[in-house]
Amino acid sequence: MTALTVNAAPSRWRNNRAARRFMRHRLALLGLTMIVLLTLACVVGPHLLPYDSLYIDLRARFAPPLTGYHFLGTDPLGRDLAARLLMAGRISLLVGFFAMVLSTLVGTMVGVIAGYRGGWIGATLMRTVDGFLSFPSIFLLLALAAALKPSPVMITVIIALTSWMEVARIVEAEVRSLREREFVLAGRMLGLSGTHIMFREILPNAMGPIIVASTLTVARAILMEAYISFLGYGIQPPLPSWGNMLNGAQQYLGSAPWLAIIPGAAITIAVTSFNFIGDGLRDALDVRDDHI
Repeated sequence: MTALTVNAAPSRWRNNRAARRFMRHRLALLGLTMIVLLTLACVVGPHLLPYDSLYIDLRARFAPPLTGYHFLGTDPLGRDLAARLLMAGRISLLVGFFAMVLSTLVGTMVGVIAGYRGGWIGATLMRTVDGFLSFPSIFLLLALAAALKPSPVMITVIIALTSWMEVARIVEAEVRSLREREFVLAGRMLGLSGTHIMFREILPNAMGPIIVASTLTVARAILMEAYISFLGYGIQPPLPSWGNMLNGAQQYLGSAPWLAIIPGAAITIAVTSFNFIGDGLRDALDVRDDHI
């Protein structure tokens, strides 16, 4: 009981200190607030609007923002832009979140095994990572999107398959720095298996960089979904996403600029907010400050 208490106290102290550092990071708090508000708006907002995202009012085509009940205006078919923006936000945020989960799981698995095992296993895995990174990710993404049937699930998988390599490199470097630490050597002397040491001892101590990388991966996944949807290879109408809203707005930039400005602003807010959160987490979880 005494050993557990002694080991747990520094961990709680570090966690509390990291939380305090994060709360002092104003941009991170701003980003977190914006993501919470944006998520709530996308989840609850469509139920509070007088129109749904598929309702067509031909008499209100190209209505500018703040026109009657159309707070953000309407699109070329007379559909309410606010309703479509919030429904598109559901799709884009879900794609970004689940792509982050998949890419983080794959990258973490590869990075932990490569970093701990080393030798030919680690070299083979990391050369595979280098091989994926040698291809421009956007071309690989577009090739997969063009070859496969586009759907939210498929787009999520495609983005994850082109995003896990950066996570793997970060985790591999962190695990290599931890595998010769005293607690790992103690685990080996106690006869613990390599799997136990990798995933029960080393991985929890490498969670800081993984969390930061995951946060930044969400922002990157939202941008990638918007990019391929803008080019017509991503989420297909009538299902809205921020990317295909931009795709449909490009021919009306002169006559109805709000069709592009509004979804573009939503993408900018989401991506910037996640980047702010990632910066705050990186500063808060920097263990070097705990040794000062």
